[in-house]
Amino acid sequence: MKGQLIALDHVNGVEAAALMVDGRVEDLFVASDLPAPGTIYRAIVERPMKGQGGMFLRTPDGSAFVRQVKGLSPGQPLLVQVTGYAEPGKAIPVTAKVLFKSRYAIVTPDAPGINVSRRIKDDDARETLLEIAHEAMHDGGFGLILRSSCDGADADEIAGDVTAMANLAAQVTADAQGDAETLVEGDGPHLLAWREWTDKAEIDTAEGSFERHGVLDVLDALRTRDVPLGARASMAVEPTRALVAVDVNTGGDTSPAAGLKANLAAVKDLPRQLRLRGLGGQVVIDPAPTAKKDRRKIESALRAALKRDSVETTFVGWTPLGHIELQRKRDRLPLDEVLR
Repeated sequence: MKGQLIALDHVNGVEAAALMVDGRVEDLFVASDLPAPGTIYRAIVERPMKGQGGMFLRTPDGSAFVRQVKGLSPGQPLLVQVTGYAEPGKAIPVTAKVLFKSRYAIVTPDAPGINVSRRIKDDDARETLLEIAHEAMHDGGFGLILRSSCDGADADEIAGDVTAMANLAAQVTADAQGDAETLVEGDGPHLLAWREWTDKAEIDTAEGSFERHGVLDVLDALRTRDVPLGARASMAVEPTRALVAVDVNTGGDTSPAAGLKANLAAVKDLPRQLRLRGLGGQVVIDPAPTAKKDRRKIESALRAALKRDSVETTFVGWTPLGHIELQRKRDRLPLDEVLR
């Protein structure tokens, strides 16, 4: 089907949400038992991590680690927010810069001022949104960012969202003293879908929506290593303990441009594959054989694909062996771990 569709369902009893664009799954959220990004704790400072510029904290869900925080002493309470998922055996990554994020608004207690997303270009629309924001915000010294989803949205819905986030921020920041406690749970897949997938879409919330729209077949394919790229080319996506290895192959194509075509197809689809598979951390791509003069084309295509990706990813560069290195935020869990 053409257009966008959001399917909200459960897989093996686990809450999940899928975004489909023109019949292809573009994004996927799956719940887990681990603390979700966005969770806010009142944590207790324990000890510094020498050489890392950070502190270990105690939370109700175990040890956490916060970077670049000075002036803290053991036993001190600190409001922190989960930023991603930890590697096995490591502390939960958190930040002391707590944000309150919803569909239309992000309240920033540590950054005063009211701002409108740069994606909203119309001056009149920006002025109207600023008026809504000033009326809806409490005089609590909090900052506010109005997201691009505000463009064309109902004014009352925006105002209500801003007020709700401001009230939550006031409630949480006023509860900064005490023992370790979870103050706000991170959003689950269905709420994340409402918050992040804001373009006009058909929504199917009825039980069995994943089966009706072919999402279950996609989930099965995502749990295999190989990804077909067309014209007999493919790439193998293999997570290891240290990194995610991506190997691009031309298959039986022996034409002069086979390597370049396979590499371009791979880098264009790779962000989506990593997103759906829930893979992050270090990513190393072993491209199919191609001339050095083609590297700029491959890099440009990869950067363009990463720019459209919702997961923060840094292009590190080319290695002496001709591999491509990426550093990708771990804001999702591997699909194999949540759908065992």
